[in-house]
Amino acid sequence: MKERVHPSGLPYRPCVGIMLLNPKKHVFVAKRLDMIAEAWQMPQGGIDPGEEPVEAAVRELGEEIGTTKAEIVAESTGWHWYDLPDELIGKIWKGRYAGQRQKWFVMRFTGKDSDIDIETEHPEFSEWKWAKPATLPELIVPFKRQLYIDVLREFEPILA
Repeated sequence: MKERVHPSGLPYRPCVGIMLLNPKKHVFVAKRLDMIAEAWQMPQGGIDPGEEPVEAAVRELGEEIGTTKAEIVAESTGWHWYDLPDELIGKIWKGRYAGQRQKWFVMRFTGKDSDIDIETEHPEFSEWKWAKPATLPELIVPFKRQLYIDVLREFEPILA
């Protein structure tokens, strides 16, 4: 994979994203604890050294929403990228990254809503809900909006 280079010279953090679907094909989204803005996102997180993206996706699901009651339906064909806004570069992730490159997974939730527990060992979210896929771009922070549009486009056949 050719690595994208940001004008700052900083690399992109390797991550996974998870589009968790309930039986109505609504998507799990949650509000981050560290965000002032009214923004909701799908679970996502870093890939540890030596870890495969699929392993990271299952681990992140458990770490962020307290359950791994899900089965993988699809994996993105490639990586999706986003840049941090200039005012955040050098401030988050210990200043090491200019954005993220993400491998996305669609997962079918096999549990009950009561299996979801965002009050994990290291909580990241204050609340969660199921959202219609078409609403995702308007729920996310603006600098991730195009990524969400691209992910929705790639997984459109599954969401139909």
